[in-house]
Amino acid sequence: MDQNSTFDSFEMQLNDSAKGFLKEIARWAYFLSIIGFIGIGLLVLFALFFGSIFATAGAMGGGMGALGAMGGTLVTVIYLIMAALYFFPVYYLNKFATNAKEAFRVDDTQSLTKSFEYLKSHYKFMGIFTIVLISIYLLIFLIGLITAASSF
Repeated sequence: MDQNSTFDSFEMQLNDSAKGFLKEIARWAYFLSIIGFIGIGLLVLFALFFGSIFATAGAMGGGMGALGAMGGTLVTVIYLIMAALYFFPVYYLNKFATNAKEAFRVDDTQSLTKSFEYLKSHYKFMGIFTIVLISIYLLIFLIGLITAASSF
């Protein structure tokens, strides 16, 4: 026997308030995505410039120690990885905003559905990334506890 949920028997409608809220969300999401892309650009610039600064300081013997001896490569790689990781949630947020604005501009349900797909991807990425970071923090904490316990 098939059991259908209540949602299967009717189609949801957006009232004017919900449409207004979504339009405003799309505008703010677009603004935040533009700021995010600017931040990614700055991260890439910092990666290139700070990497070369550390490399130059290390070559000149400016007392940079091990960090200067690595030639700034580590700094460059870390910043580029950060920029790459930051790109995906910003991209998804931008695609959500662009599709949502388009959906309301031309009254297109398919664009609105696509925008929600990108919003889902944004939150899914952020959720998985948060789980990974919390796992790394727990692992570091456990390693610290084991190291401290073994030193007694």
